[in-house]
Amino acid sequence: MAQRAAKAHDPRLQRFFSAGTLTPDMPIGEVPMVAMDMETTGLDEQRHGIVSIGLMPFTLQRIALSQSRYWVVRPPRPLSRKSVTLHRITHSEIAKAPDLEEILDEVLSMLAGRLVVVHYRHIERPFFNAAVKARLREGVRFPLIDTMSLEARLHRQSPWARFRRWMGRPPVSIRLHNSRLRYGLPPYQGHHALVDALATAELLQAQVANHYSLQTPIGNLWY
Repeated sequence: MAQRAAKAHDPRLQRFFSAGTLTPDMPIGEVPMVAMDMETTGLDEQRHGIVSIGLMPFTLQRIALSQSRYWVVRPPRPLSRKSVTLHRITHSEIAKAPDLEEILDEVLSMLAGRLVVVHYRHIERPFFNAAVKARLREGVRFPLIDTMSLEARLHRQSPWARFRRWMGRPPVSIRLHNSRLRYGLPPYQGHHALVDALATAELLQAQVANHYSLQTPIGNLWY
């Protein structure tokens, strides 16, 4: 992060990278985090765009609902009928929404110095990096915890999971909704960036409480 701060040209990225980084040996119980979720127009960061962002600051002890933020942003390409049906963000909302660059300083300020937590890292990190690079000509990369990958370790990659596959059993779902149900967490309406960010924060709290400890080094969990 320090090296990237020195190389960054945009002052917003300089401030983000200069906020410092978390070391792999830090206990997860001491780490400030922020759950991040995005709704997008598709699954390819090179062809599709971000339409909303939800951020939820939290620790393993508390979720800071009053500090959460949510934005609808204008994607570079028109919405498709399928994407509107999925995330329920309409053309009229998009028409009045800011471009990501207009809110980028605020987004980066909320991420700075915190460990980002997502459910399925192949959406939030590449989409955000591609969107920033398209606007600033330089990208933004950061370590994160992926709650879906933590579920995969337990239910897709364990000896028991391999035995289930050998027996012809269907794989256990590691989608956000199904993962939460395994821990007794309440069902939420999905495909809203802020609600999904809250759901992700609660899921990580439950995962650590059930399978790890407050002393678990974040280097064992992040990607």
